[in-house]
Amino acid sequence: MGRTTARFLPLAFATLLCGLSACAGGDSADSGSDARTTIRIALWNYRTTPEFKALIDGFEAKYPTIDVQPVDILADDYSDKVTAMLSGGDTTDVLTLKNVTDYARYATRGQLRPLTGVVQGLIDKAAYGGLSDFEFNGRYFAVPYRQDFWVLFYNRKLVGDADVSHLTWSGFDSLAKQLTTGSGSSKTYGTYLHTWRSVVQAVASAQTGGNLLGPDYGWMKDQYSVALDVQKAGATLPFSTASSQKITYDSQFTTGKAAMVPMGTWWAAALLSEKAQGKNPVDWGMAPLPQVSADGKATTFGSPTAFAVNMRSHNADAAEKFVEWAAGPEGAATVARIGIVPSYTDASTTSAFFGVRGMPTDAVTREAMKPSKVQLELPVSVTSSDVDEILTQEHELVMSGEKSVDDGIKEMEKRVRTETR
Repeated sequence: MGRTTARFLPLAFATLLCGLSACAGGDSADSGSDARTTIRIALWNYRTTPEFKALIDGFEAKYPTIDVQPVDILADDYSDKVTAMLSGGDTTDVLTLKNVTDYARYATRGQLRPLTGVVQGLIDKAAYGGLSDFEFNGRYFAVPYRQDFWVLFYNRKLVGDADVSHLTWSGFDSLAKQLTTGSGSSKTYGTYLHTWRSVVQAVASAQTGGNLLGPDYGWMKDQYSVALDVQKAGATLPFSTASSQKITYDSQFTTGKAAMVPMGTWWAAALLSEKAQGKNPVDWGMAPLPQVSADGKATTFGSPTAFAVNMRSHNADAAEKFVEWAAGPEGAATVARIGIVPSYTDASTTSAFFGVRGMPTDAVTREAMKPSKVQLELPVSVTSSDVDEILTQEHELVMSGEKSVDDGIKEMEKRVRTETR
């Protein structure tokens, strides 16, 4: 496909092309009539996720003989779709990996091309956040290009003079209740706790040292107590309502319905983009994630996002070149300039990040971006995906009130012991 081809390549069309030509074999099928090599990259929500276009445009400017075509997949369906694609022999060259759970699944199935050589060639491996999370039996099959971690987003107007710079979870609980006002459709909640299990479980794991792979989960109890207490007090939208109505954290925050929202740093870029389009009037900032104890340290959790090369790629060399560039200093600077936290960081990328128009630059926000420790959201293991599913199911039952915290934890322990061994 030449440069005149439409940039947007939806999954259905990509699959059709695969069936008619590209997947039939041979590098010539992946090269355009202008002798440029074409590689395809699986990603999500292309039109509303600016980092992908920025990276593709930047790479093509550096390597004009390589044409990068996005295979766009809905974010909610992404993991399932890519899993099915790989199982079916799809040859999409580059795969964007949302999390290490998917990475573990694909790597253990032999579906990813080894990238150990790329990692060995990095100019400063210590400058890469999350790189070690992709070490698998002494080898690497993906390279991170961004490293997100969780912070506390807050609405400056709604929070007012409250100090959010060193909150404990107990203090967060009290402040959420204090900031809740109104009723019915005019109600403003002190916080919004999204439906993901990470909001409770990953926080507890990072800040207590608990192992999410189990088999003991008693360390989750205190964090569930905080989440359920906030919910019982009416200081957050009920879990069942948020789940059944598919409420988004973005809508709760940008419409002024929630004063504080614990969420990943990836959200900053979306908020900036919305404000630039006149869709988001909120004056917001970031603070360190609340802690179990006030010891002056900020421990949080996160997950790197990476690029990998499909083992079945017909243009693996070009695909590998894209991964190397996107994960390197030039790719890092590219995403930092739109408000994304890159995996590779140095003084220039930090300056670029805080130089984005509209990015908060106050002392509390800067402190939030320098946590003492970032723990991987879920360890890489052959059981990671199975454990993730069990913990998600039990989390939903606890938060919806169908099980008590004690019963939910007991069931997690029982199921992890019997279903993943």
